[in-house]
Amino acid sequence: MIYITQLIYVIEGQEEVFHQFENIAIPTILKYNGRLTLRIRPTEDSIIELNIEQPYEIHLVEFNTQEDFDNFKNDEERKKFLYLKEKSIKSTIMIQGVKLN
Repeated sequence: MIYITQLIYVIEGQEEVFHQFENIAIPTILKYNGRLTLRIRPTEDSIIELNIEQPYEIHLVEFNTQEDFDNFKNDEERKKFLYLKEKSIKSTIMIQGVKLN
C-alpha cells in the first residue's frame, strides 16, 4: 500500500475550473485500486501553526501498489482533462509514503 498526501495551491479565481478537474480525477482513482481517504479545505481558524502558504485543499489518497498509482497518472481519459488542472493549479506538493505501525 502506498500513501499520497497532496497540498494543492489553486490560482485565485480558478476554483471552479479546479472543481471541474476534480470531478473527473477523483472517480478515476477508484479505477486503479485507489481511495481518496481524506479531502480537506483548510480554513484560517482550523490551522494551529502555518509556516508555508496555506493550501486550497489537502488530499490523502492510497493505492494498493505503485503500479496502480502509475496507471492512474497515465489514464487516457484523465489526460484529456489535464488542461483544466494546468489552468487552475498554481502548484502542488506531493508527498509519497508508507504506513508505519
